[in-house]
Amino acid sequence: MNDANQSSLIEDFLLIENEQERLGAVVDRGRRNAPFSADERIDAHRVQGCVSQVWLICEYRDGRCYFRCDAEGPLVKGLVAFLCAYHDGVTPAGILADDTDPLVELGLLKNLSPTRQNGLAAVRAAIRSFAQAHT
Repeated sequence: MNDANQSSLIEDFLLIENEQERLGAVVDRGRRNAPFSADERIDAHRVQGCVSQVWLICEYRDGRCYFRCDAEGPLVKGLVAFLCAYHDGVTPAGILADDTDPLVELGLLKNLSPTRQNGLAAVRAAIRSFAQAHT
C-alpha cells in the first residue's frame, strides 16, 4: 500500500457512519483471514503486551513490509488484521513517517477497554519496530 491506498482504506470504512457497524465490518474482514497453522502460532510470532494471544508475521520483500496476523478472538483479530492491511506493502520509511493510528481515525478505540487498547498499541509498536529494523 501507499499513502493513497491507506487513505482509501480509511475512507472506505468511514462510509459506514455508525461506529458499531464500522467495527462489525472490521471484524468481518478479519474473519476472512486464514488462521495460522500450529507451526506459525509460536512464541517467536507472538506479540508481547497483548492479553489476548496475537501472532504477527512480518516479511520484508522488494523494499516493502508485509504483515500477516492471527488472534484468538474475532474482535482482536479484526482490529489487528486492519492494522496489518493498513501497513501492508508500505516501505519501512513510509511506516515510520506515518503517525496516523487508523483505528483512532475510524473511532474504533473509544469503546475498547484500556487493556485492549494497550494490546493494539503493542501491535503497532511491533510493526514500527520491524520497519525500523529494515531502514
